[in-house]
Parts: sequence; C-alpha cells; structure tokens
Amino acid sequence: MRDDLMVQQQVESVWQHMVGVICLNQTNRKQVKRVLPEFFDRWPTPESVLRSRIIDLEEVLAPLGMRHIRSKRIYKMSIDFLNWNGDDATELYGIGKYGSDSYRIFYKREIPENVGDHELKRYLTEEFNDAT
Repeated sequence: MRDDLMVQQQVESVWQHMVGVICLNQTNRKQVKRVLPEFFDRWPTPESVLRSRIIDLEEVLAPLGMRHIRSKRIYKMSIDFLNWNGDDATELYGIGKYGSDSYRIFYKREIPENVGDHELKRYLTEEFNDAT
C-alpha cells in the first residue's frame, strides 16, 4: 500500500474499507498498511471471512494489537454487511463516527458535518483546495 495515500483510498470494495476502518482503531496507518495486503489476500470478501476460523484472523491481525477484539469486530461486521442496505455505516457492527464519515466521503461523495478525524479533515482540505 502506498504511504502517501490513506488506507481508504487503497481498498477495492466497501467491505474492505470497513475492515480498514476497524483495523485503524487505536493504531497508526503505517502498521495497518503492512497488515492489510496479507489480510485481503487471504480474505478478499465478507464471505471468505465467514468461512474462516477466528484464530486465523487473529494471527494476521496480531501486529496491530487487540487481535481478539479486531477479529470479532471484523467477523460480526461481515455478517451485518451481507444484509446491509448501504445507507448508514454505523448500522454495521464495530463502525462508529469515523467509519461513517469516511464511508460518506469516499463512497457517497458527501461531506459530513463535524468531521473530527485529522486525516479525514486533511483529505477534505486537500480535495477542496485541488478543486479550486
């Protein structure tokens, strides 16, 4: 994954975006960018996660810390994702304001009110300045 791009700019699907969001929780993007390529090579879809063992997810996620929590969140989010209508990302297990804001920015092309994350703010500032 490229260091100059946000994780969200480098994934191939909305589901992968949400996995990235869960992985970014309480860790830095450089660590996440090292783990996600292997994760997505092994589990490119929610269905592939649901066919796997949690312990296998934990093994790949271990370098990020909180491997039990992250693997559980990704597993439960994947279940929700298969029946999700694509409207409100906070309806997915483990996805909060940051995940919702980033989903709205990158997939719905909306600018949410009160974006709190500094990386999302920086991205919006750069996009806005590039557009003018």
